[in-house]
Amino acid sequence: MKKQRTEYKCPLEATMDIIGGKYKGIILGYLIGRTLRYNELQKLIPQATPKMLIQQLKELERDGIIVRKLYPVVPPKTEYSLSKRGKTLVPIIWELNVWGIRYLKEEHIPCKYNPGVLPPPQKPKG
Repeated sequence: MKKQRTEYKCPLEATMDIIGGKYKGIILGYLIGRTLRYNELQKLIPQATPKMLIQQLKELERDGIIVRKLYPVVPPKTEYSLSKRGKTLVPIIWELNVWGIRYLKEEHIPCKYNPGVLPPPQKPKG
């Protein structure tokens, strides 16, 4: 697991360090508005090896972006959801998704995207 940095040159560098992992954006997209078990995430992101998925989840948890809840049952049940801090990323993740859809259309790149997978962003409360 990568070590948490203590200094950055600019805020965008910090943001990309936190959400810029290979599968972090995808994980965050799937967690918008719902809680998922590890095996559900694994099925949704089959291209991620178990080792890589666990690493990305641990880093997101360490950075306070997701919450991991472990139930003391056999077999162990682990659920992941967005933390309060993670929920502040929802509009950003949504806009990145919209940008990606436009890019793929413009470049005529096929994508098996299911619009129902990523729910529309909710307006921030307050």
